[in-house]
Amino acid sequence: MTRPTINDIARAAGVSKGTVSRVLNGHSTVAVRTRAQVEQVMSELNYVPDPAARHLSWRTGQTLGLSTLPGDPLLSPYQVLFRRALEAHTAPAGVQLLDLHGELAQVVRFPSAVLLMHIKPHDTRLDILVARGVPVVLIGHHPQHRWVAPDDQNGAQLATRQLTDVGHRELAFLGTGESQVARDREAGFRAAAQAVGANVFTLPGGFTVLDGYRTVRRAWEGGLRFSGLFAASDEQAVGAATALQDLGLDVPGQVSVVGFDGLPELPLPLRLSTVAQDIPRIAEVALHLVQEALAGDVVRGEYVPVTLQPGQTVAPPPRRLPP
Repeated sequence: MTRPTINDIARAAGVSKGTVSRVLNGHSTVAVRTRAQVEQVMSELNYVPDPAARHLSWRTGQTLGLSTLPGDPLLSPYQVLFRRALEAHTAPAGVQLLDLHGELAQVVRFPSAVLLMHIKPHDTRLDILVARGVPVVLIGHHPQHRWVAPDDQNGAQLATRQLTDVGHRELAFLGTGESQVARDREAGFRAAAQAVGANVFTLPGGFTVLDGYRTVRRAWEGGLRFSGLFAASDEQAVGAATALQDLGLDVPGQVSVVGFDGLPELPLPLRLSTVAQDIPRIAEVALHLVQEALAGDVVRGEYVPVTLQPGQTVAPPPRRLPP
């Protein structure tokens, strides 16, 4: 049996996760009857709190910054889902989320801690935060700082193997770039493709639907041919599939497409084959790491597993590549 979580306790007790957290941390704001109900469920489920987490709680007046790069779409589906997952934990604790969009050099007063999104090599934002003594947690991996990240490389291998397992050997990767996410997902793609001796092509692009559409349409019209495509994001995958269909191709009959993220709502008539991130878990771990940083605990990082979600956009390759 798996170890019960706070989510399990909240569901069984009919209360919010925030209420369970306040019971665990001994807050006096929880009604006596509610506290007793939560404690009874904990006993029935044999719930044992993580001893390293019990001393971690938000203090009054603390703020949390969310740092994104210039050009990052703040209302992208992923960004909205991630922020919603953060607020599920911060709002009950009275912690304010602050958007730090763009460069950090001009910031006069920093929040209590910062979550750093979309890491790139030699990211100057990290240098600024370290110099100012601001506790920081990366959504991405780093050998010297606290971090949490989806298992991008293994996830990309899962996505690519869904193509290679049904026979695809002419493969394209959409989303080559300098970000850590793009590099990790391309590395996973290449590893899985190399394992079966597939021919590979790479296409650059941002993570949006429009990026995917433009890049794939131009590449196909320029003569590039492939039977299977792995896109570094679901949005790119939607753009790619739409471009192929607009060019008169059948998806997945002539070209198969796989995405990455597991977004719940996509503007595509077919259910996209994708690799899903556990966004709520990533947010939960990130906030736990923030509290550890504020408490001065040992630096650590954690990969969050991803899950393959087969859809309707993968099929065996055609006998011949489309003209």
